[in-house]
Amino acid sequence: MVIVRLSLLVVSMNKLVGKDNLSFFFFLRYYNTETGDYMLLANNWKDYELIDASKGMKLERWGKVVLLRPDPQVIWNNGDLLEKYHDKIDAVYYRSNKGGGHWENLKNIPSSWNINYKNLTFNIKQMGFKHTGLFPEQAVNWDFMINKIKNSNRPIKVLNLFAYTGGATVACLSAGASVTHVDSSRGMVDWCKENVKSSGYQDALIRYLVDDVVKFVEREIRRGNKYDAIIMDPPSYGRGANGEVWDIEKNLNYLIEKCSEILSDKPLFFLINSYTTGLSSTVLSNLLELNINRKYSGKISCGEVGVPIKENNLVLPCGIYGRWEENE
Repeated sequence: MVIVRLSLLVVSMNKLVGKDNLSFFFFLRYYNTETGDYMLLANNWKDYELIDASKGMKLERWGKVVLLRPDPQVIWNNGDLLEKYHDKIDAVYYRSNKGGGHWENLKNIPSSWNINYKNLTFNIKQMGFKHTGLFPEQAVNWDFMINKIKNSNRPIKVLNLFAYTGGATVACLSAGASVTHVDSSRGMVDWCKENVKSSGYQDALIRYLVDDVVKFVEREIRRGNKYDAIIMDPPSYGRGANGEVWDIEKNLNYLIEKCSEILSDKPLFFLINSYTTGLSSTVLSNLLELNINRKYSGKISCGEVGVPIKENNLVLPCGIYGRWEENE
């Protein structure tokens, strides 16, 4: 398997075709020449940056707030971040040996604040278990969705499953789609409403549902409802609104199979994100091939999503994706 960083290819190709024509390569991706899969890099942010990462921790700027949080991917040693950046850090998340953990605020920071990605606005908060309510690496998928919807030149109905605080929902609304947002947590659905309002799309066509996603899709089949695009970000394990048990290894294939029954006659895209440890992006590609592409001929891509680290030339891998999209 050969992984080629495209910025290295640019250096060797500069003399042949000119630097200006190749500059767009720098911000895009790492490329696997053997499989054709990619790592998509989210570096079009202005209000967010990954400053540094070392010894199980990552230092990030969220607007004007600098947070130090754990990240299990960071197994390299680039110094003690708390010592290196102590004067800049606003809050640190410490894990507990008994599970979970807590935030320690070193400075006075607001209980919530906004950051922008292009024309999208998100509400950031310090959550339990280190989270902030947003996964910035998903910006690469928001751009994908927005471009697909805008270029379709037709009304698009989107179904967002395991929809969390609605980053993808807001992105699709901004492109003019109607969205059905489904998550089993009322708190996450309410947070999505805040993000939609902050972005100015509260009057757009959107349905919010607190529901178990599998049961919802099964009901949509019986109702005969169809969608042009489906997004899902399934957890490894979880519980539905009424205690239903979700296990990605046991339930994901079934869910995708059922989702294929509620796609319209001309689907635009089907996107799966995953943060499940040990799950290969090729697995997502296989699931899309068997359940979607055999019924709707299109093209499939898969790979990793990542965020570049400002302090050095490294990239932090943050998860995997699998995409099916219609042939253009």
